[in-house]
Amino acid sequence: MFGRIARRYDLANHVLSGGADFLWRRRAAKIVAAWGPRDLLDLAAGSGDLALALQLRLPKATITAADFSPEMLAIARGKGVAKTILADALQLPFESESFDGVTVAFGLRNMADWDRALREMSRVLRQDGYLLVLDFSIPTGALRPAYRFYLHRCLPLLASVVTGQKAAYDYLGGSIEKFPSGGEMVELIERNGFTMARSEPMTGGIATIYTAMKL
Repeated sequence: MFGRIARRYDLANHVLSGGADFLWRRRAAKIVAAWGPRDLLDLAAGSGDLALALQLRLPKATITAADFSPEMLAIARGKGVAKTILADALQLPFESESFDGVTVAFGLRNMADWDRALREMSRVLRQDGYLLVLDFSIPTGALRPAYRFYLHRCLPLLASVVTGQKAAYDYLGGSIEKFPSGGEMVELIERNGFTMARSEPMTGGIATIYTAMKL
């Protein structure tokens, strides 16, 4: 599915989020830059937009962009991502304690086993290394019903116009509904090898940034 939409993936993200995805990644990169990592893993890197934002903020760091889709990684390399590797997030091809930072943007939600994926992230992190997860969430309050209508009724139709692959986006609304957010996500992260997990809602809670430190 990701291979089929790779060519128009970036355009779809920008259109469907109304451009807010630029702000979310910029905020994520700013948070990570404050940690000052030397070896950083951007997991589920997709077409490389977060990895590129990180490269700009951390020009001296080694940033490894990993994804399970070769088509996505080809796009990332074409955009200037310096280091890419084909990898399964549930069985990472890295030695334990290889990185002092791990990021995953809009990828954890799509993994078959969230707990196992987080444990793998913890395994490859060095002691006191940092994790950042950026993903969609369901807003609360007055925005909630309007957003859910957009998510289930409007977004798949818009995606079909932009990508020609409506079926690839039909799953999206359901996956966001099922994905834990807020306190539930903090609990999920902390039970899989992390501590001091925090959440930062973005754009009224449409997306959320979670940060944590390895135990």
